[in-house]
Amino acid sequence: MNQTIHAYALYLEEDKGMSSSTLESYLRDVDKFVEFVKKEYGIRDASEVRRTHVVLFVGQLKQDGRANATIARSIVSLRSYFHFLMRRGEIVQDPTFDVEAPKADKTPPQVLTIPEIELLLASPDVSSPQGVRDRAMLELLYATGIRVSELIALDVRDVQPGMRFIRCGGAGKERILPIGAPAAHWASVYIDEFREQLLKAGTDEQALFVNVSGRRLTRQGFWKLLKKSAVDAGISGEITPHTLRHSFAAHLIANGADTRAVQDMLGHVEQPGQQYSQHGRKTMKEIYETHHPRAK
Repeated sequence: MNQTIHAYALYLEEDKGMSSSTLESYLRDVDKFVEFVKKEYGIRDASEVRRTHVVLFVGQLKQDGRANATIARSIVSLRSYFHFLMRRGEIVQDPTFDVEAPKADKTPPQVLTIPEIELLLASPDVSSPQGVRDRAMLELLYATGIRVSELIALDVRDVQPGMRFIRCGGAGKERILPIGAPAAHWASVYIDEFREQLLKAGTDEQALFVNVSGRRLTRQGFWKLLKKSAVDAGISGEITPHTLRHSFAAHLIANGADTRAVQDMLGHVEQPGQQYSQHGRKTMKEIYETHHPRAK
């Protein structure tokens, strides 16, 4: 099967345009299966592989303690490989047919502690325009729990630091969200004193957060600053923008906030309270000012 694996690799790379990391994962999964059937059953030709061998391989992965996501990916890799062989006429039946992948493991959302949040928010160097911008972005993200796509979509007119609220969301999904004093402060400092320094002369850019070219900051740009901020804050583990969103919700709930109001702030339209716990209902503004760690 080694020769066909080489042809399969070329197919994934050239015909499918698969990224190098994904390609490596697929080939690694196939190699493990090939070694398994060779060692355990003396199989060296793909035409000898049966569904039973795939099921036994999956069982071995489970016995080895592999995560469900890893096992599911292995099945996908093998299915792709055997479909490739069928197209080449090297096999007539797909041995992965009807082999079910295990359901993905449900893991709780990653949540930072309040001290970690404080370290993260304080990590940007606010002696530069970019640093003030980064501080304002992190403050607003934790203050509101909005998505990164919503954060970078904000225009200057959407943020009212003096009245302590922001407007976000697209047409039909707009919501008005309160913000705490720290977020209002840094948004005001950025807008009043530093945003103009990032803009290019004569530009009419309306975006609130702009890059060094004076244009709207991208998702990739925010990811880079978040990763740098996490490193500077000494926070271990992988932090994503959703980490701040989950932390926002979890901290409010932990402080006694009404779950439905928190879900409203997050812009959820599904049944509330599935990831967090349930509490009595109050107004959004009251809940925010009473229960958000950085409301005042």
